Amino acid sequence: MIPAAFEYFAPTSLDGAVTALRDAGEDAKIIAGGQSLMPVLRLRLAAPSALVDLGRVAELRGIREDGDDIVIGATTTHHEVLHDPLVARHARLLAEATATVADPQIRHRGTLGGSLAHADPAGDLAAPTMALDATFRVVGPSGIRTVAAADFFQDYFTTALDAGEILAEIRIPKHTDWAARYEKFHRAAQQWSIVGVAATVSVAGGTIERAKVALTNMATVPVRAHGVEESLVGQPATAETIRAAAERATDGTDPMTDGNADAEYRSHLARVLTRRAVTTAAGI
Repeated sequence: MIPAAFEYFAPTSLDGAVTALRDAGEDAKIIAGGQSLMPVLRLRLAAPSALVDLGRVAELRGIREDGDDIVIGATTTHHEVLHDPLVARHARLLAEATATVADPQIRHRGTLGGSLAHADPAGDLAAPTMALDATFRVVGPSGIRTVAAADFFQDYFTTALDAGEILAEIRIPKHTDWAARYEKFHRAAQQWSIVGVAATVSVAGGTIERAKVALTNMATVPVRAHGVEESLVGQPATAETIRAAAERATDGTDPMTDGNADAEYRSHLARVLTRRAVTTAAGI
């Protein structure tokens, strides 16, 4: 339960962090809140030669408005995201999902960017960023680039980050006053999702004008439920409409079978949780 020896770097600027990561070698790891990495290090499932700690890089933390977007620094904690008024108004779906992450102690240390870069398919925050059409600003030795959430997650624990790159910020188009709901099924309180559904909708005059839905743990990456969205938009916000749309929740998914659930059960959960999430978000 003791990590292998490693060098430790604590830069105070983003440029310094990029330089430290480059100089530390190919097997160096980035640490932010450490809530995913530290257990892996203690079990020696990973033994990097160096850690680059982002905790002192002030420019990576905080939440601000930028025109039609809100921008969240990658090392902003789950607690800060959960209680920020900008997120509550303009990206309520992210706040809904963040409230289900682990427990208060973890939420005070864990970070949004760390969770996204970890890319656990059972993690609760990737699907909401995909549903909200977020983009990620990535900084590395070759400069700055932007990656859409839909392109960022590539496989189990694998992202579009190249060697030496750091996820710097998450940019979310404002979904001002959209209703939202994140539903997850898990075996015990504060555990990872067996299946999760992120849904945000805009309803006017009894009609669903806009809808965005994404699924957690129904493939090796989060999946956008386009079939559900297409079945909802322009339709009356009724239980019958939502029930029919939820039947398309498994379109384009590839649920796995593991010790928690088989693929058939996950598909059942996806349809049930989609119906619940959209029904709640639509206020029915």
